[in-house]
Amino acid sequence: MTHSKTRFGIGLSLSFALVLAWARISGAGQTGAQDTAGAQDTAGADLLRGSIDIHVHSDPDDRPRSIDAIDVAKLAKTRGMRAIVLKNHYDPTGPWAFIVRKEVPGIEIFGGVDLNLPVGGINPAAVDHMTKVSGGWGRFVWMPTFDAENQVRYSNENRPFVSVARNGQLLPEVKQVIALIAKNGLVLATGHSSPEEGLMLLREGRAQGVERMVVTHALMAPVLMNLQQMQEAAGLGAFIEFVGGSLAGADANARMATFAETIRKIGPEFCILSSDLGQRGNPLPPDGFGAFLAALRSRGFTDAEIARMSKQNPARLLGLN
Repeated sequence: MTHSKTRFGIGLSLSFALVLAWARISGAGQTGAQDTAGAQDTAGADLLRGSIDIHVHSDPDDRPRSIDAIDVAKLAKTRGMRAIVLKNHYDPTGPWAFIVRKEVPGIEIFGGVDLNLPVGGINPAAVDHMTKVSGGWGRFVWMPTFDAENQVRYSNENRPFVSVARNGQLLPEVKQVIALIAKNGLVLATGHSSPEEGLMLLREGRAQGVERMVVTHALMAPVLMNLQQMQEAAGLGAFIEFVGGSLAGADANARMATFAETIRKIGPEFCILSSDLGQRGNPLPPDGFGAFLAALRSRGFTDAEIARMSKQNPARLLGLN
Protein backbone atom coordinates (compact mmCIF):
# COMPACT_ATOMS: atom_id res chain seq x y z
CA MET A 1 0.00 0.00 0.00
CA THR A 2 2.85 2.36 0.87
CA HIS A 3 4.56 1.54 -2.43
CA SER A 4 1.34 2.32 -4.33
CA LYS A 5 0.94 5.68 -2.59
CA THR A 6 4.56 6.57 -3.38
CA ARG A 7 4.09 5.83 -7.06
CA PHE A 8 0.84 7.84 -7.05
CA GLY A 9 2.57 10.86 -5.49
CA ILE A 10 5.44 10.66 -8.00
CA GLY A 11 2.89 10.49 -10.81
CA LEU A 12 1.14 13.61 -9.59
CA SER A 13 4.44 15.48 -9.25
CA LEU A 14 5.50 14.50 -12.76
CA SER A 15 2.09 15.43 -14.15
CA PHE A 16 2.21 18.88 -12.62
CA ALA A 17 5.78 19.39 -13.80
CA LEU A 18 4.67 18.50 -17.33
CA VAL A 19 1.76 20.98 -17.06
CA LEU A 20 4.16 23.75 -16.07
CA ALA A 21 6.60 22.84 -18.82
CA TRP A 22 3.77 22.82 -21.37
CA ALA A 23 2.57 26.23 -20.17
CA ARG A 24 6.07 27.69 -20.51
CA ILE A 25 6.56 26.24 -23.97
CA SER A 26 3.14 27.31 -25.24
CA GLY A 27 3.60 30.66 -23.52
CA ALA A 28 6.83 31.20 -25.41
CA GLY A 29 4.89 30.79 -28.61
CA GLN A 30 2.26 33.29 -27.48
CA THR A 31 4.51 35.90 -25.92
CA GLY A 32 4.83 38.09 -28.99
CA ALA A 33 1.07 38.18 -29.55
CA GLN A 34 0.34 38.91 -25.92
CA ASP A 35 3.02 41.60 -25.68
CA THR A 36 1.57 43.28 -28.77
CA ALA A 37 -1.92 43.09 -27.28
CA GLY A 38 -0.60 44.55 -24.04
CA ALA A 39 0.72 47.58 -25.89
CA GLN A 40 -2.63 48.32 -27.49
CA ASP A 41 -5.37 50.41 -25.98
CA THR A 42 -8.57 48.56 -25.15
CA ALA A 43 -12.13 49.57 -24.44
CA GLY A 44 -12.46 50.44 -20.77
CA ALA A 45 -8.68 50.45 -20.21
CA ASP A 46 -9.01 53.12 -17.53
CA LEU A 47 -11.73 51.13 -15.77
CA LEU A 48 -9.67 47.94 -15.96
CA ARG A 49 -6.78 49.30 -13.90
CA GLY A 50 -7.00 47.95 -10.36
CA SER A 51 -9.88 45.61 -11.22
CA ILE A 52 -10.38 41.99 -10.14
CA ASP A 53 -11.86 39.34 -12.43
CA ILE A 54 -13.20 36.40 -10.42
CA HIS A 55 -14.07 34.23 -13.44
CA VAL A 56 -11.18 33.55 -15.85
CA HIS A 57 -10.87 30.38 -17.94
CA SER A 58 -7.52 29.29 -19.38
CA ASP A 59 -5.40 26.40 -20.55
CA PRO A 60 -4.56 23.71 -19.59
CA ASP A 61 -8.09 22.40 -20.04
CA ASP A 62 -10.04 19.67 -21.80
CA ARG A 63 -11.77 22.13 -24.14
CA PRO A 64 -10.39 24.84 -26.46
CA ARG A 65 -9.10 27.89 -24.59
CA SER A 66 -7.63 31.08 -26.02
CA ILE A 67 -4.73 31.53 -23.59
CA ASP A 68 -2.92 29.67 -20.85
CA ALA A 69 -2.87 30.56 -17.16
CA ILE A 70 0.58 32.14 -17.21
CA ASP A 71 -0.05 34.29 -20.26
CA VAL A 72 -3.46 35.50 -19.08
CA ALA A 73 -1.81 36.62 -15.83
CA LYS A 74 0.86 38.46 -17.83
CA LEU A 75 -1.78 40.17 -19.93
CA ALA A 76 -3.90 41.10 -16.90
CA LYS A 77 -0.80 42.56 -15.24
CA THR A 78 -0.03 44.55 -18.39
CA ARG A 79 -3.56 45.93 -18.26
CA GLY A 80 -2.97 47.07 -14.67
CA MET A 81 -5.41 44.64 -13.09
CA ARG A 82 -5.07 43.80 -9.42
CA ALA A 83 -6.09 40.14 -9.40
CA ILE A 84 -7.70 37.28 -11.29
CA VAL A 85 -9.31 34.02 -10.19
CA LEU A 86 -8.49 31.03 -12.40
CA LYS A 87 -11.60 28.92 -12.95
CA ASN A 88 -11.70 25.37 -14.26
CA HIS A 89 -14.72 23.09 -14.24
CA TYR A 90 -12.76 19.91 -13.63
CA ASP A 91 -9.29 20.65 -12.23
CA PRO A 92 -8.51 22.41 -8.93
CA THR A 93 -6.69 25.68 -9.68
CA GLY A 94 -5.18 26.48 -6.28
CA PRO A 95 -1.89 24.79 -7.36
CA TRP A 96 -1.97 26.77 -10.62
CA ALA A 97 -2.24 30.01 -8.65
CA PHE A 98 0.87 29.07 -6.66
CA ILE A 99 2.91 28.47 -9.84
CA VAL A 100 1.55 31.47 -11.76
CA ARG A 101 2.34 33.82 -8.87
CA LYS A 102 5.98 32.71 -9.10
CA GLU A 103 6.05 33.16 -12.86
CA VAL A 104 4.17 36.48 -12.91
CA PRO A 105 4.91 38.56 -9.80
CA GLY A 106 3.06 41.82 -9.34
CA ILE A 107 -0.50 40.57 -9.73
CA GLU A 108 -2.55 38.48 -7.30
CA ILE A 109 -3.69 35.09 -8.58
CA PHE A 110 -6.28 32.88 -6.91
CA GLY A 111 -7.93 29.57 -7.69
CA GLY A 112 -10.43 27.13 -6.29
CA VAL A 113 -12.13 23.79 -6.66
CA ASP A 114 -15.26 23.05 -8.67
CA LEU A 115 -17.21 20.13 -7.18
CA ASN A 116 -17.89 18.24 -10.39
CA LEU A 117 -17.43 14.51 -11.01
CA PRO A 118 -13.62 14.45 -11.54
CA VAL A 119 -13.02 15.58 -7.93
CA GLY A 120 -15.67 13.23 -6.58
CA GLY A 121 -18.64 15.61 -6.73
CA ILE A 122 -19.63 17.02 -3.35
CA ASN A 123 -16.41 15.91 -1.74
CA PRO A 124 -15.39 17.45 1.60
CA ALA A 125 -11.98 15.81 1.27
CA ALA A 126 -11.28 17.78 -1.92
CA VAL A 127 -12.13 21.06 -0.17
CA ASP A 128 -10.09 20.17 2.89
CA HIS A 129 -7.13 19.27 0.69
CA MET A 130 -7.33 22.62 -1.11
CA THR A 131 -6.94 24.47 2.18
CA LYS A 132 -3.60 22.70 2.73
CA VAL A 133 -2.07 23.24 -0.71
CA SER A 134 1.07 25.40 -0.80
CA GLY A 135 0.37 29.12 -0.72
CA GLY A 136 -3.25 28.85 0.31
CA TRP A 137 -4.34 30.56 -2.91
CA GLY A 138 -7.31 28.24 -3.46
CA ARG A 139 -10.13 30.45 -2.21
CA PHE A 140 -13.26 29.52 -4.20
CA VAL A 141 -15.49 26.49 -3.73
CA TRP A 142 -17.85 26.30 -6.68
CA MET A 143 -20.80 24.03 -6.24
CA PRO A 144 -21.20 21.73 -9.30
CA THR A 145 -21.27 23.48 -12.67
CA PHE A 146 -21.16 21.34 -15.84
CA ASP A 147 -22.03 18.21 -13.84
CA ALA A 148 -24.71 19.87 -11.71
CA GLU A 149 -28.06 18.13 -11.71
CA ASN A 150 -29.67 21.41 -12.76
CA GLN A 151 -27.25 21.76 -15.71
CA VAL A 152 -27.72 18.19 -16.93
CA ARG A 153 -31.51 18.42 -16.72
CA TYR A 154 -31.55 21.87 -18.36
CA SER A 155 -29.45 20.51 -21.24
CA ASN A 156 -31.67 17.40 -21.60
CA GLU A 157 -28.63 15.17 -21.26
CA ASN A 158 -28.63 11.53 -20.20
CA ARG A 159 -25.49 11.23 -18.10
CA PRO A 160 -24.37 11.12 -14.46
CA PHE A 161 -24.77 14.32 -12.46
CA VAL A 162 -23.99 15.73 -9.03
CA SER A 163 -26.90 16.67 -6.75
CA VAL A 164 -26.76 19.23 -3.96
CA ALA A 165 -30.26 18.58 -2.60
CA ARG A 166 -32.94 15.91 -2.46
CA ASN A 167 -36.59 16.31 -1.54
CA GLY A 168 -36.08 19.98 -0.82
CA GLN A 169 -33.18 19.42 1.62
CA LEU A 170 -29.45 19.90 1.17
CA LEU A 171 -27.49 16.66 1.25
CA PRO A 172 -25.42 16.01 4.41
CA GLU A 173 -22.15 16.16 2.47
CA VAL A 174 -23.11 19.61 1.13
CA LYS A 175 -23.49 20.83 4.69
CA GLN A 176 -20.08 19.35 5.50
CA VAL A 177 -18.53 21.27 2.62
CA ILE A 178 -20.20 24.48 3.76
CA ALA A 179 -18.83 23.91 7.26
CA LEU A 180 -15.32 23.69 5.77
CA ILE A 181 -15.92 26.88 3.79
CA ALA A 182 -16.95 28.68 6.99
CA LYS A 183 -14.05 27.28 9.01
CA ASN A 184 -11.41 28.30 6.46
CA GLY A 185 -12.83 31.65 5.29
CA LEU A 186 -13.40 30.42 1.74
CA VAL A 187 -15.85 31.65 -0.89
CA LEU A 188 -19.10 29.74 -1.38
CA ALA A 189 -20.10 30.03 -5.06
CA THR A 190 -23.43 28.51 -6.10
CA GLY A 191 -22.21 27.15 -9.45
CA HIS A 192 -24.90 26.01 -11.87
CA SER A 193 -27.41 25.20 -9.15
CA SER A 194 -31.07 26.02 -9.72
CA PRO A 195 -32.38 29.23 -8.12
CA GLU A 196 -34.07 27.22 -5.37
CA GLU A 197 -30.93 25.20 -4.71
CA GLY A 198 -28.81 28.33 -4.75
CA LEU A 199 -30.96 29.96 -2.09
CA MET A 200 -30.81 26.81 0.05
CA LEU A 201 -27.02 26.90 -0.19
CA LEU A 202 -26.91 30.55 0.81
CA ARG A 203 -29.29 30.06 3.73
CA GLU A 204 -27.13 27.20 5.00
CA GLY A 205 -24.01 29.27 4.44
CA ARG A 206 -25.41 32.10 6.49
CA ALA A 207 -26.55 29.70 9.23
CA GLN A 208 -23.04 28.23 9.43
CA GLY A 209 -21.32 31.61 9.43
CA VAL A 210 -19.92 31.75 5.90
CA GLU A 211 -18.84 35.35 5.31
CA ARG A 212 -18.10 35.22 1.58
CA MET A 213 -20.78 34.04 -0.85
CA VAL A 214 -21.58 34.71 -4.50
CA VAL A 215 -24.34 33.63 -6.87
CA THR A 216 -22.56 32.39 -10.00
CA HIS A 217 -23.75 34.29 -13.13
CA ALA A 218 -27.26 34.56 -11.74
CA LEU A 219 -28.97 35.70 -14.95
CA MET A 220 -27.33 33.19 -17.26
CA ALA A 221 -28.55 29.71 -18.16
CA PRO A 222 -28.97 27.33 -16.48
CA VAL A 223 -29.18 29.41 -13.29
CA LEU A 224 -31.76 31.99 -14.42
CA MET A 225 -32.64 33.59 -11.09
CA ASN A 226 -35.47 36.10 -11.16
CA LEU A 227 -35.20 39.52 -9.55
CA GLN A 228 -36.91 38.51 -6.30
CA GLN A 229 -34.56 35.54 -5.90
CA MET A 230 -31.50 37.69 -6.53
CA GLN A 231 -32.74 40.23 -4.00
CA GLU A 232 -33.24 37.45 -1.46
CA ALA A 233 -29.72 36.17 -2.17
CA ALA A 234 -28.32 39.65 -1.61
CA GLY A 235 -30.28 39.87 1.63
CA LEU A 236 -28.59 36.66 2.77
CA GLY A 237 -25.22 38.33 2.31
CA ALA A 238 -24.28 37.06 -1.15
CA PHE A 239 -22.92 39.05 -4.06
CA ILE A 240 -24.68 38.61 -7.40
CA GLU A 241 -22.26 37.91 -10.26
CA PHE A 242 -22.83 39.37 -13.73
CA VAL A 243 -20.55 38.00 -16.46
CA GLY A 244 -19.79 39.97 -19.61
CA GLY A 245 -18.76 37.17 -21.93
CA SER A 246 -18.39 38.19 -25.54
CA LEU A 247 -20.07 41.41 -26.67
CA ALA A 248 -19.84 40.43 -30.35
CA GLY A 249 -23.04 38.39 -30.44
CA ALA A 250 -26.36 39.61 -31.77
CA ASP A 251 -27.86 39.44 -28.29
CA ALA A 252 -25.16 41.54 -26.62
CA ASN A 253 -27.05 44.84 -26.55
CA ALA A 254 -30.19 43.26 -25.13
CA ARG A 255 -28.11 41.35 -22.58
CA MET A 256 -26.29 44.50 -21.44
CA ALA A 257 -29.59 46.34 -21.16
CA THR A 258 -31.01 43.56 -18.99
CA PHE A 259 -27.87 43.54 -16.85
CA ALA A 260 -28.02 47.29 -16.36
CA GLU A 261 -31.69 47.25 -15.41
CA THR A 262 -31.22 44.35 -12.99
CA ILE A 263 -28.13 45.85 -11.33
CA ARG A 264 -30.03 49.09 -10.76
CA LYS A 265 -32.83 47.21 -9.03
CA ILE A 266 -30.50 45.15 -6.84
CA GLY A 267 -27.96 47.91 -6.19
CA PRO A 268 -24.26 47.98 -7.25
CA GLU A 269 -23.24 47.41 -3.64
CA PHE A 270 -24.52 43.83 -3.96
CA CYS A 271 -23.08 43.04 -7.41
CA ILE A 272 -19.80 41.77 -8.86
CA LEU A 273 -18.75 42.02 -12.50
CA SER A 274 -16.53 39.42 -14.15
CA SER A 275 -15.63 38.22 -17.64
CA ASP A 276 -16.26 34.42 -17.77
CA LEU A 277 -13.92 34.50 -20.77
CA GLY A 278 -11.07 32.38 -22.06
CA GLN A 279 -12.99 30.38 -24.66
CA ARG A 280 -11.24 30.12 -28.02
CA GLY A 281 -12.77 32.58 -30.48
CA ASN A 282 -13.85 35.05 -27.79
CA PRO A 283 -11.90 38.12 -26.63
CA LEU A 284 -9.05 37.45 -24.23
CA PRO A 285 -10.32 37.78 -20.65
CA PRO A 286 -8.77 41.18 -19.72
CA ASP A 287 -9.83 42.77 -23.00
CA GLY A 288 -13.34 41.37 -22.87
CA PHE A 289 -13.62 42.43 -19.23
CA GLY A 290 -12.61 45.99 -20.12
CA ALA A 291 -15.21 46.06 -22.90
CA PHE A 292 -17.86 44.85 -20.44
CA LEU A 293 -17.02 47.62 -17.97
CA ALA A 294 -17.12 50.18 -20.77
CA ALA A 295 -20.49 48.86 -21.95
CA LEU A 296 -21.98 49.42 -18.50
CA ARG A 297 -20.49 52.91 -18.32
CA SER A 298 -22.21 53.67 -21.64
CA ARG A 299 -25.48 52.72 -19.95
CA GLY A 300 -25.13 55.34 -17.26
CA PHE A 301 -23.11 53.69 -14.50
CA THR A 302 -20.58 56.02 -12.94
CA ASP A 303 -16.91 55.14 -12.64
CA ALA A 304 -17.41 54.89 -8.87
CA GLU A 305 -20.26 52.39 -9.30
CA ILE A 306 -18.22 50.31 -11.74
CA ALA A 307 -15.26 50.40 -9.35
CA ARG A 308 -17.55 49.19 -6.58
CA MET A 309 -18.56 46.16 -8.65
CA SER A 310 -15.20 45.36 -10.27
CA LYS A 311 -12.72 46.33 -7.54
CA GLN A 312 -14.14 46.80 -4.06
CA ASN A 313 -16.75 44.05 -3.98
CA PRO A 314 -14.52 41.31 -5.42
CA ALA A 315 -11.71 42.40 -3.08
CA ARG A 316 -14.09 41.98 -0.18
CA LEU A 317 -15.15 38.57 -1.51
CA LEU A 318 -11.51 37.46 -1.63
CA GLY A 319 -10.69 38.90 1.78
CA LEU A 320 -8.38 41.59 0.37
CA ASN A 321 -8.01 45.14 1.68
